[in-house]
Amino acid sequence: MTNLFKIQQPKIPQNLTSVEFDDLKEEHYFKKCVIRDCSISGEDIERIQFDQVVFENVSFVDVNFRFVELVDVIFDKCDLSNTEFCNGSVHRVEFKSSKLLGLNFADAVLRNVVFEECQARLASFGYAKLKQVKFQQCAIQSGDFYECQLDKVEFNQCNLDEANFEGTSLNGIDLSSCEFHELKVSAEKLAGCIVSEEQAIAFSRLLGLNIK
Repeated sequence: MTNLFKIQQPKIPQNLTSVEFDDLKEEHYFKKCVIRDCSISGEDIERIQFDQVVFENVSFVDVNFRFVELVDVIFDKCDLSNTEFCNGSVHRVEFKSSKLLGLNFADAVLRNVVFEECQARLASFGYAKLKQVKFQQCAIQSGDFYECQLDKVEFNQCNLDEANFEGTSLNGIDLSSCEFHELKVSAEKLAGCIVSEEQAIAFSRLLGLNIK
């Protein structure tokens, strides 16, 4: 698959300060630091901000960061399963080799975001706005993209089995390299979607066509 758009990478300075989450959480603002090899558990904080922050091998347990602001952030080998990032603002962020089962991005805005080799089964992006976002070799089975706005979004070699795209326009979205046996889509939103020959046969059944 050829990249049709360029994604801005996180702007991470050198020599980040290593910090503990508990040291700064009362300020609700983290900048130019690295948080590594720890567990963040039971936190329920609205409008927390992370600016030029790297998370390495961090587990998020029962964490609710509604309206989170993530700018120039990298999550590397982290576990964000069931973390709440709903209504968040996410810009120039990378999720690398991380576990994102049930991660909730509902109603969030994502721009210049990369998900690479992540386990994201049941992740939710319902009603979110995604612009210049790339999913690279991710497992997103039963993921929810209900009524999303997708603008320059790439799915490259992902498992999308039973993902939900109902109410979402797939015009210009290339699914040809992805794997799925079943996909929930709105027939009227399929125009312009790029699929493989085998996938086209599956979609034709959705449209009620009989192929001989």
